[in-house]
Amino acid sequence: MTITGARTLKIVLVDDHAIVRQGLRSILEREDDITVVGEAATAAEARAVVERARPDIVLLDLKLSTGSNTEGLDVCAELTARYPELGVLVLTTFLDDALVVEAIHRGARGYVIKDVDTTGLVSSIRAVARDESAFDSRSASAMVRSIRTAPEEPVLTSREQNVLELLARGLSNRDIGARLYISETTVKFHVRNIMRKIGASSRAEAVYEASKMGLI
Repeated sequence: MTITGARTLKIVLVDDHAIVRQGLRSILEREDDITVVGEAATAAEARAVVERARPDIVLLDLKLSTGSNTEGLDVCAELTARYPELGVLVLTTFLDDALVVEAIHRGARGYVIKDVDTTGLVSSIRAVARDESAFDSRSASAMVRSIRTAPEEPVLTSREQNVLELLARGLSNRDIGARLYISETTVKFHVRNIMRKIGASSRAEAVYEASKMGLI
């Protein structure tokens, strides 16, 4: 049955395991109103396939390389900044309160753990398509805990921590990007996030406040 009427939802799958992508494609394409228009295994592939296919929703894993468990956060931020209408639904094995909150801060509209059943996953996809938030019971609980417990110090992602440390050494956005193999635009995005989280109005103030907090 087609839930969203005549509209077909275009989905891109971003996961570093081919067998996971194949399984998701098989499940999702049983739905009359969902079609998978692309797949990606890496951050670079994700950017390229979204540019080419212009999907409605991206199902995004957080782990896209052996070197990082949270590279998907950067991808989420970049995609949602570039394509404001795009719905990103995190589908991952990692359940951590800080990760759930950070994913939402990066623009994700939902967070679902990979052992979700088919009905739950499809429901979450359709919720995102309606511009609603989508969480399974465990990620929803993580959101509630984060609201109840205000952290004394800002929670920086590993990439933001790397950027902050290079900021403290006086490197420019271009030089930071070259060191971390990311674009200058992405560096600017991370710097803005760092400043927002720390409550600073300038790069220098961010470094100063971060040093007082023991972050560097």
